[in-house]
Amino acid sequence: MSGAQSRRAFLRSAASLGAALGVLGRSGLALRRGDGPVEALGPLVPDPAGIFDLPRGFEYRVFSRAGDEMDDGLLVPARHDGMAAFPGPGGRTLLVRNHENAAGEGGAFGPGNARLAHVAAGKLYDPADGKVACLGGTTTLVYDTASQKLERHWLSLGGTLVNCSGGPTPWGSWISCEEIVVGAGDVLRKEHGYCFEVPAGAEGLQPAVPLTALGRFKHEAVAVEPLSGCLYLTEDMPDGLFYRFIPKSPGRLAEGGKLQALRVRAAESLDTRNWQALTHVPAGEPLAVDWVDLDAIDAPLDDLRQRGFLAGAARFARGEGVYCAGGSIWFTCTTGGAAKLGQLWRYTPSPLEGTRKEREASAQLALFLEPAESSVMENCDNLCAAPWGHLVVCEDGPEFDRLLGVTLEGKVYELGRNAAHEGEVAGCTFSPDGSTLFVNVQDSGLSLAITGPWERARAV
Repeated sequence: MSGAQSRRAFLRSAASLGAALGVLGRSGLALRRGDGPVEALGPLVPDPAGIFDLPRGFEYRVFSRAGDEMDDGLLVPARHDGMAAFPGPGGRTLLVRNHENAAGEGGAFGPGNARLAHVAAGKLYDPADGKVACLGGTTTLVYDTASQKLERHWLSLGGTLVNCSGGPTPWGSWISCEEIVVGAGDVLRKEHGYCFEVPAGAEGLQPAVPLTALGRFKHEAVAVEPLSGCLYLTEDMPDGLFYRFIPKSPGRLAEGGKLQALRVRAAESLDTRNWQALTHVPAGEPLAVDWVDLDAIDAPLDDLRQRGFLAGAARFARGEGVYCAGGSIWFTCTTGGAAKLGQLWRYTPSPLEGTRKEREASAQLALFLEPAESSVMENCDNLCAAPWGHLVVCEDGPEFDRLLGVTLEGKVYELGRNAAHEGEVAGCTFSPDGSTLFVNVQDSGLSLAITGPWERARAV
């Protein structure tokens, strides 16, 4: 976009934004702030081991720790983050887990990266200079829910940086996202800021092919809408966008497609963050939306979000978790809201999603939950759907982060709490048989398997 085009787009956006906010301000619908957490499963019981508090009747098992030796001779990397579960052979559960490491120490190659020599450089996306290693990536784990035991685990993606979250696909793979934009230089050999696809059922270290058509920005998470094959992507920046990718061939992402950003039809360049009293987006009121086509998506200056906003796209406050459930795309904004405690959004696709006729039946966006008190929810992050139809949300706040349940009526209840007060809770995902909730405690470098009477949550 030229400078003149940018200025015209900005003026056009400012005018439409003011008009739309006048309509929103007259709606009379108060923001849904939550009524405080309900005790759906009972109060949390302090964990004697000081790891994770759970309601009475529930228990956890630590089945993977940073530094454990894996079956490939490498070590479990630190900073466990996003994760998804897939059906495996013989009723086993396959887990693909992200590791939000950059370069230095704490990766799969051990102290001084001595085990880096055990991996062929050609299997790493970026071998760097051969001395400093790119320590992000994924591990794959085989877990038996019948015996509640980890059977095998290995490094499945290597040579990437800051793999924060991602998302499962309907065709049985995990899309792992780099939450960094950095170029090649003295140490790095390749550009970073991409998504990578990891087949859940594949053994060993997989080829690391960047999905460049999904754009280059500080990726957080991905969700795939199975009917249209469209992907929805979040950006962990205080002025980020909410993206959609329409693949040329559904399920074959490497073949390319079109990247777009969400726009509110009545208010171009809408600021959804609710940080300013005059620009509040009310909760519960659906907004008709469409999508802005993006160009120059490789964006070495990490300016894709700024160009998209000037072209009319809506702005969000640190988009993080995103998940497809019940025909909707749910996503979190960690520092959105007047209190900057986070927002939970609901996107309802058009029946004609991703086609040229989709404007005939507009998609809709609605603010579902914006807490005013940290007791309700504080800095929501990763999320998934529970087998009983609720959402499960991880917190990434300044203190004891929790695992929360959220009903479709907006009630919030506690499922667990990081008792160690060390880092975020992340990577929530249920086993295919619904018996086990897996979750990561990032700074402690732990993966937990939680079991218990989940049927109690169905009555909320």
